[in-house]
Amino acid sequence: MSVVTVQLGQCGNQVGQELFDTVCGDAEGGQRKAYTAASLERFFHQSARGELVARAVLVDMEPKVINQSMTKAAKSGRWRYGEASHFSQKQGSGNNWANGYCVHGPRHREVVEELVRREVERCDRLAGLIAMMSVAGGTGSGVGTYVTQCLRDVYPTAFILNHLTWPYGTGEVIVQNYNSVLTLAHLYRSSDAILVHENDTVHRICSQLLNIKHISFNDVNRVIAHQLGSILQPALTTDSHGVYSRNTLGELVSALACHPEYKLLSVCTIPQMASSSIAYSTFSWPGLLKHLRQMLISNSKMEEGIDWQVRPLTGSGRSRSFTAGSFNTSLANLLVLRGKDVYSAETGGFEDPALYTSWLSPGEAFTLWKSPVPFNKYEKSATLVSNSQALLRPLDDMVGKAWNMFASRAYVHQYIEFGISEEEFLDSFTSLEQVISSYSHLS
Repeated sequence: MSVVTVQLGQCGNQVGQELFDTVCGDAEGGQRKAYTAASLERFFHQSARGELVARAVLVDMEPKVINQSMTKAAKSGRWRYGEASHFSQKQGSGNNWANGYCVHGPRHREVVEELVRREVERCDRLAGLIAMMSVAGGTGSGVGTYVTQCLRDVYPTAFILNHLTWPYGTGEVIVQNYNSVLTLAHLYRSSDAILVHENDTVHRICSQLLNIKHISFNDVNRVIAHQLGSILQPALTTDSHGVYSRNTLGELVSALACHPEYKLLSVCTIPQMASSSIAYSTFSWPGLLKHLRQMLISNSKMEEGIDWQVRPLTGSGRSRSFTAGSFNTSLANLLVLRGKDVYSAETGGFEDPALYTSWLSPGEAFTLWKSPVPFNKYEKSATLVSNSQALLRPLDDMVGKAWNMFASRAYVHQYIEFGISEEEFLDSFTSLEQVISSYSHLS
């Protein structure tokens, strides 16, 4: 089964290009026919000349980034984008969500829907759609939100996963918190699951773990792409009977987004290190999984600086209060293991009832995928996708900052000008306050 990716705005197009590059490079390495075939079917189709063509649609209101992405793909010599799979205009959305959502989105709806329809019809079977976008800009967030709603209308039974890149906390755009509130509140109505990468976290990974001195957006996007690839590449599930899972999106959503009030997913991967250090490092499954479990419960996105003092209460004392206030309660977790001796890995620590909310059993809350094929140069690697309280603090901070601006009506006139009323702002705030409340009560 195949996945169609819709890349929206500057961020969505840059991250999408890195993802296809990562997936293609991984699929072509080594002698593993079943894995390669499953991966290529999922993300590419073949042209009449035998070239790999990404199952993707590129959308932006300015042509520059799309042209760059298509050129980089073609220069790789391994894969390319479809020659007629993109749409752009001459004028952007000016970092205004309302401009993207109320003006550009409706104006270009038919063109974008037609591009997606063509890609969907190339699939023998559609596993679902991934919309990749920034949460804070104008085109990515505004047009991206509108396009997601259109995809839900056109493909009501398809799985839709939104991948969002969360802005730097220090701010790239003065109205980024408004854009983020409006994006998340609207996506909650149409998306099946929302997978979030925080720029601040990925930047720290680049700096502290990968030892990159002068960090560029390319470096940040590459880390995000590797983490996404480690989730989306073929893996064996408990009931796949030795055959690589066909419907990765459906199984991911079913495993993690089991309740409409809880759709926010976060990711952490281990190990992550500079390429020059890999040859001098050895990894064991007990060591990797011990660190990853502690990263989960202490809400650490990196193995450096893990708080080992955070512990869940055990036994009869489980009143959902914990010895440290920073304990991260999970609703559901998906663990993806890749590499050597993967079948010997002991994952019982992730089935501990103390990690989860009381209204789901660990058997329902924990899902395990495995593949003996190494990923991203690591002999062994583990990725955890978590529906937990991990995003509660950044979400609460973002809503709080947006509300402080809204209370003084700062910049609100720029949104009203394009058709977003104060009532829609208030509805969005109310919606996200409910999400914050729901996640707060997991513990």
